[in-house]
Amino acid sequence: MSMAGGHHYRIAVEWTGNQGTGTSGYRDYARDHVIRIAGKPDIPGSSDPAFLGDPARHNPEEMLVASLSACHMLWYLHLCAEAGIAIIGYRDQADGMMAMESDGAGQFSGVVLRPQVTLAADANVEAARALHHEAHAKCFIARSVNFPVTVEPVFQSC
Repeated sequence: MSMAGGHHYRIAVEWTGNQGTGTSGYRDYARDHVIRIAGKPDIPGSSDPAFLGDPARHNPEEMLVASLSACHMLWYLHLCAEAGIAIIGYRDQADGMMAMESDGAGQFSGVVLRPQVTLAADANVEAARALHHEAHAKCFIARSVNFPVTVEPVFQSC
């Protein structure tokens, strides 16, 4: 939703993992939850399986890496379209690394984006490569995190 001078995002998260006794013990509840955004399909969430989460559901750490990847991609496609560089395909294999502390706390130490970009036959590869730097500089999510996000693009032409 747009607001004067910015945008506002309203998201509801509801815990659905009460198995009858609430959080009476660490192993007595499921980490399941539902992420709801008005007018869109629900997203089933849980914690990472290492923290007793359901591996069939999305966890916050995966969603953060996915947000970085998608934000970069969308900026990149936008910048290429403006520059007249035709992108035919785009796929990213992103990796996020999280460091754990002895007290159970943790934080991301970095994310590596590895976009595989298919260019139209007549596209300028060097110009396409340079636009990854600009996309990274403009990505709202990358600008908001306190850890390094590295972009390692690979190009091919069709």
